[in-house]
Amino acid sequence: MSNQIGMQHKIQKFGRTMSGMVMPNIGAFIAWGFITALFIPTGWMPNENLSALVGPMITYLLPLLIGFTGGQMFGGSRGGVIGAVATMGVVIGADVPMLLGAMIMGPLGGFLMKKVDDAVHGKVPSGFEMLVANFTAGILGTLLALLGYLGVGPLVLALNGILESGVRTIVNAGLLPLVSIFIEPGKIMFMNNALNHGVLAPLGIQESAELGKSVFFLLETNPGPGLGILLAYYLFGKGLAKQSSPGAMIIHFLGGIHEIYFPYVLMNPALILAVIAGGASGVFTFVLTGVGLVATPSPGSIFALIAMTPRGNIFGVLLGVLVSATISCVVAGLIMKITGVNTSQDQEDEELKTAKNKSKQMKTESKTDSKKNSEKKIDPSPLKQDYDVSGVQTIAFACDAGMGSSAMGASSFKKKLMSVGCKIEVQYYPVDEIPASVDLVVTNENLTARAKIKSPKAMHISIKDFFNDPALNDLFEKLTQGSNEDTHVISASATDEVLIIQSVRVGLTTESKEEAIKRAGACLVESGYVNQAYVEGMLERETLTTTYIGSNVAIPHGTNETKQHVKHTGLVILQYPQGVDFGDGNTAHLVIGIAALGDEHMTILSNIAESIGNVDVLENLKSTNDPAVIYNQFSSIG
Repeated sequence: MSNQIGMQHKIQKFGRTMSGMVMPNIGAFIAWGFITALFIPTGWMPNENLSALVGPMITYLLPLLIGFTGGQMFGGSRGGVIGAVATMGVVIGADVPMLLGAMIMGPLGGFLMKKVDDAVHGKVPSGFEMLVANFTAGILGTLLALLGYLGVGPLVLALNGILESGVRTIVNAGLLPLVSIFIEPGKIMFMNNALNHGVLAPLGIQESAELGKSVFFLLETNPGPGLGILLAYYLFGKGLAKQSSPGAMIIHFLGGIHEIYFPYVLMNPALILAVIAGGASGVFTFVLTGVGLVATPSPGSIFALIAMTPRGNIFGVLLGVLVSATISCVVAGLIMKITGVNTSQDQEDEELKTAKNKSKQMKTESKTDSKKNSEKKIDPSPLKQDYDVSGVQTIAFACDAGMGSSAMGASSFKKKLMSVGCKIEVQYYPVDEIPASVDLVVTNENLTARAKIKSPKAMHISIKDFFNDPALNDLFEKLTQGSNEDTHVISASATDEVLIIQSVRVGLTTESKEEAIKRAGACLVESGYVNQAYVEGMLERETLTTTYIGSNVAIPHGTNETKQHVKHTGLVILQYPQGVDFGDGNTAHLVIGIAALGDEHMTILSNIAESIGNVDVLENLKSTNDPAVIYNQFSSIG
């Protein structure tokens, strides 16, 4: 069993690596798709001159972009350059688009470049570093280009012929719909990008270059099966699943975010049969009507599908989507009727919550694995090593936006240092704006890799909790063994308008995390702190890293990019006596919405950090029915 799991993990990792080479360049693929759809002889606006762009882009531009990205994944910028040089060898030696060849030569070039650099590191005489770096890259690039031209290129052409023959056999035999047996379950396991961009897109691009369209672009991106699942929940579901399905339909079908329906399948795994049936019927319709797309629609929205549809294919594409949605809905409805006879509304609500948490965990693992090729493994508890903090004078706490958890963590840690007379400068930043000059950086473990890029010379501490993490306690002990009187602490003051009693809401009925965040955002808008666009940033921020900070408190806030929508600094505090599920077993009784321009909110955030550290005070704040109690507690602490 363990061998099966290991093999599955390797296959998923391989697929994500292939997808990782295509995804950063998806804009270029879409640009090529638009040019193809518009200007080829069968396009919407045939133009002989402009259609001359199509061939060179698919033959040279796209493979070279993939080769560079693959090399960069394994060997940094030098690896990217050598990956592109190596890819040129297979491009020149073939008469078909060499996307598969690029996916081989790009990573190979990056990997070997890194190995060469590691081999000569520390062995080059002073003054010869640049000479050696340039010549090692040049020699390796030459060898790999020749290898691509003479060896890999012909091998890929032979493999391509076998694949093409096999695919045509499947198509001619009318068996293409059977691929849904693999594609639809693979999507639910969050291999959708790996399948689409790593496997189907290269096959589709080659066929599109020859025929002007390809059905392969429709196999994974068809939104019909997922739409059918959500329709079935709306028609036959109960409780939260039924109530949430209309919004999920909009996000999935119009927005193209297919991941939204995965939890609905995971809560009843038998529904995999419904998406397989819907996918297969859609593919059958596409094949029957002879339609295809000119390029991969990304994301898989119905609008993107229409944009990538060549002239004369609209009816067949829309019919396939409609058929797949209908079949998926009917089959899902039957399965739900059979399996849900004895299921209560409360049970179904709990199943949906569980499935969403499982789905989120699977997506997180998928993303984490895909980054391991380009990021070094991070020690989650670096202070267990013998770190020397005697020279530390500046500390940066960093989170994604630099206004929420890092701000509170910095304020709390700064107060602790000041209480023992340790005057070390402590500040908070967005992770992408950390100054390179700081001595020590504290970040959530998910952000440490990005922090190291911005401040490579600093010591970095990875934590899970900005308040009670053992690594922070250890750091405090190390720093306070001797105070540094020559440094100063940045102070902050609150304005009277940062928190007003009207912005404290108590006794709220429990609701979903998303609804609680929307409510906090609406209160910020109502109080005049932000524009409506900031609320969307709050929801987006939550998808990146949870804003739950521990001690039954969450502090939702916008991303760094949405700070432009903040009118002036303000907080709103929502109390949920029964709590709000923030995932992973975390329940928030206090949801504190934050909008910040500068440091005006720091005093109140500091007071919040101090308050939630007192168990008796926190219990009172969670249960009181008087807004003034919460307002006074957070506004009056010195």
